[in-house]
Amino acid sequence: MKFVDEAIIKVDAGDGGNGCVSFRREKYIPRGGPDGGDGGDGGSVIFIGEQGLNTLADFRFTKHFRAERGKNGKGRQCYGRGGEDKIVQVPLGTMVYDTDTEELIGDVTKQGQTLKVAQGGFHGLGNIHFKSSVNRTPQQATNGTEGEVRRLRLELKVLADVGLLGMPNAGKSTFLTRVSAARPKVADYPFTTLHPNLGVVDVGTHQSFVVADIPGLIEGASEGIGLGIKFLKHLARTRLLLHIIDIMPPEGSNDPVADARGLVGELKSFSSDLEALPRWLVLNKVDLVMDEEREQICNEIVAGLDWKGPVFRISAATNEGVQDLVYAIMKHVEEQAVLDKEAREQKARDDAN
Repeated sequence: MKFVDEAIIKVDAGDGGNGCVSFRREKYIPRGGPDGGDGGDGGSVIFIGEQGLNTLADFRFTKHFRAERGKNGKGRQCYGRGGEDKIVQVPLGTMVYDTDTEELIGDVTKQGQTLKVAQGGFHGLGNIHFKSSVNRTPQQATNGTEGEVRRLRLELKVLADVGLLGMPNAGKSTFLTRVSAARPKVADYPFTTLHPNLGVVDVGTHQSFVVADIPGLIEGASEGIGLGIKFLKHLARTRLLLHIIDIMPPEGSNDPVADARGLVGELKSFSSDLEALPRWLVLNKVDLVMDEEREQICNEIVAGLDWKGPVFRISAATNEGVQDLVYAIMKHVEEQAVLDKEAREQKARDDAN
C-alpha cells in the first residue's frame, strides 16, 4: 500500500438530545406535575492509537466521521440515551491539527492512547427541572447543544528509534533489508525509495529497535528540491541518526565529503532540533575497495568532515561490519530509554512537589 503521511478529514460530534415537556397523567392524580426527562449527551469523536497501522491511507477513502446524536427525553422522567462515540483508529505518531486555527489538538504516540477531537453536545433539560413554588406547570425545556464540527489535518511522523540519512543510492535500503524483514525497493539508480520504510531489528530476547529509511536527500532538500523535504520530519522522532556514506560513489558524482557536509546543512536548515540529534557516521560499500585502499579512503572522509563521533565501516551488501553496528545501536537505544525513564520520573517528582 502506498505510504500516506497527511490527510484532511471532517469530524462531526453528535448533538445533544432535547429535553421534554410532559406532565404526569394518571387516574385519580389530576395535577401530577411535570415529568419531562432530559435528553442524552451527543457522542464524541475519539482517536485511538493503533500500533498495527503505519499509514494514513485509509483516510483517503473515508474522510467524514460522525458520532451519534443523543436521544430526546420523554415523559415519565424518561431520560434520552446518550449518543455512541465514534472511535477512529490512527497510527502511532499521528499529529492532529485544526485546519481553521492551525492549533495542535494532540499527538497520538502510544498504543491505546485516546484523543478526543470533537466534543459531543450537552443534553437538553426536561421541564421537571423548571418546577418551582410559583411555577407548578412549567412549559419550558431546553434543546441539546450542537456537537463540535471540525476539519482536521492529520500528519504522521513515523515512530522509529533509528533514522537512516544519506544521499540517493548510498545503500540505506540495502542496509534496512539486511538487518530487518522490511523489503524496500533496491536498485542501482537514485531515488528507488519513494516513501518511508520501517523495519524492526530483532537483536535478542526482548531486544529490538525500529529503523526508518526515508528517500535520499540532495542539496536543497529543505527548500523542496528532490524527494526528501516531504519526509525529513519523520527523522525528528528518532533517538539516533545513521549518516550512511557511499565511499565509492559512481564516477562523475560529487565528492562524498562535500555531499555529507551538504546534508548536514539541509538538516540545520530544516530544523535545529533535527541537527542536534545524535548522529553516527556509517561508511558503506567497503567491499568495493581493496584492503590497502580502504583505510586510506575512510580516513580521508573522516578527516575531511572533521568527524569526532562514532564511525562504522560496513558493507550492507555482504554484511561485513553490520552486526557490530546493530549491537552498538541496541546498546545506545537501551541507554537512551533508561535516561528517558529517569527524566520522566524526575519530572513526576517535581510536579508532585
